[in-house]
Amino acid sequence: MFVKHALTIESQSQQPGLTSHRRNQLESQALSELLKGTSSAAAATSIDGSWGPLMTTINEAERVPLPDLTAALTRLCRIADSQTPYI
Repeated sequence: MFVKHALTIESQSQQPGLTSHRRNQLESQALSELLKGTSSAAAATSIDGSWGPLMTTINEAERVPLPDLTAALTRLCRIADSQTPYI
């Protein structure tokens, strides 16, 4: 849930016509929301290692700009929502 909400906010930050201040606010909010999912992802990974890629990608958000992780996070959410890891 944190990841999807972060992706929604990140998408809003990419809309044309935003001031740089508003864009920065939204990007900061998106990162904050994403990082809230860290403990849940870690707990899920300790139960089932298949959640490792999500946890790793969330952790990368502290070093890699969120727009560069959006495609990976979107794909990982689709996998999490599906019955198969092959999407």
